[in-house]
Amino acid sequence: MGAEETLFQRFGKEFSKGTVLFREGEAGREMFVLQSGRIAISKRVRDEEKVLAVLGPGEFFGEMAIISNRPRNATATVSEDAKLLVIDPKTFEGMIRGNAEIAVRMIKKLAERLSEADAQIENLLHSDPVSRVVHHVLQTCRTRGRPTEEGMEFDLPLREIPQQIGVGEPAIRNVLDRLERAGLLERAGDRLTVQDTARLHDFLQYLEMKWKFGDL
Repeated sequence: MGAEETLFQRFGKEFSKGTVLFREGEAGREMFVLQSGRIAISKRVRDEEKVLAVLGPGEFFGEMAIISNRPRNATATVSEDAKLLVIDPKTFEGMIRGNAEIAVRMIKKLAERLSEADAQIENLLHSDPVSRVVHHVLQTCRTRGRPTEEGMEFDLPLREIPQQIGVGEPAIRNVLDRLERAGLLERAGDRLTVQDTARLHDFLQYLEMKWKFGDL
């Protein structure tokens, strides 16, 4: 039996799509490690539930309520049938104290999340929907891009973006089509390749100037 199966026997649970694991404002008594499936992390903003992130296998979440002993700052919902490791505070503390590698990985992940949160806030400062899409593409390229001979390649599932940046899926597809026709990226389903990030950044700056000053 592999290590993953052993962990699942000790801490694992299965959850069906639509299950709410915890809600914003509740007390936090557990953290979770996602082995399979997908989890949507959302927050209430101006009477609207806004999806902040969609997590996939290997991601962990819910740890901040344990670390800070404060209420949950977001809601976690199963968006695709999931297998999760459910870790209580005592087990979590033992894992951190007994394994420096786990502690370092967690610190790196928390720093990455802070960076993504900053980028999301910056994105929402753009009034122009086209700028929001281009900014999101550029940020995803920089943080998750994989170098290839053609450029930086990354996955961008369209169904996850609308609630993150406040732009509808048809409008997002329209912008991506325009960027592809302009030679700024290539698309193959949800996989994108940006040949020149500097050009894409220049285009974003052009959009910002155009939105700010209009056609002079």
